[in-house]
Amino acid sequence: MTGPFTVGFDLDMTLIDSRPGIKAVYDRLAAETGVFIDSDLAVTRLGPPLDEELAYWFPADRIAAMGERYRALYPEHAIRPTPAMPGAIEAVAAVRAAGGRPLVVTAKYGPNARLHLDHVGIEADLRGWLWAEAKAEALIEFGASVYVGDHVGDIRGAHAAGALSVAVATGPCSAAELRAAGADIVLDDLTEFPEWFADYSSAAA
Repeated sequence: MTGPFTVGFDLDMTLIDSRPGIKAVYDRLAAETGVFIDSDLAVTRLGPPLDEELAYWFPADRIAAMGERYRALYPEHAIRPTPAMPGAIEAVAAVRAAGGRPLVVTAKYGPNARLHLDHVGIEADLRGWLWAEAKAEALIEFGASVYVGDHVGDIRGAHAAGALSVAVATGPCSAAELRAAGADIVLDDLTEFPEWFADYSSAAA
């Protein structure tokens, strides 16, 4: 692998286990509005944009306002309870150690995503509010050759950018679903990434 290179990562359920924090925000939103939100169910399908989940619980004419309120509640209620996923910090460090540039591309609102990265101690470039194929915009902008994610939407984004899709079975999609969706590499979790990346970067050098 010659010259600087970029490896992209998804955020929720790839680099961070955002379920406790997101559940806390949904519970707070439900308490404020009096609208029932099954937060336990909601956190089993993380990945797509927030508006898609809010549409299960609110009428269309309230989704924009509820999204704004959710994002306002998020910093106070979601950051502290959210840990890094096993192997996440080491995976990003492996990219830096090889001379690469880590990039986080997420459907999450960018300022809140940055709070998460700061909280768990991950330094990376960041692009937010991009989902599925739209993630290719940032991957192409930064010249990413690899994109790591946990959702079939992440696979579509990687392929739309001409990047290698590395999938981790730590989110709502099983390893079988990720393979069926066309992931080039499927790992159980990010603890396997440094060894895989060492082999990949050596072969590409």
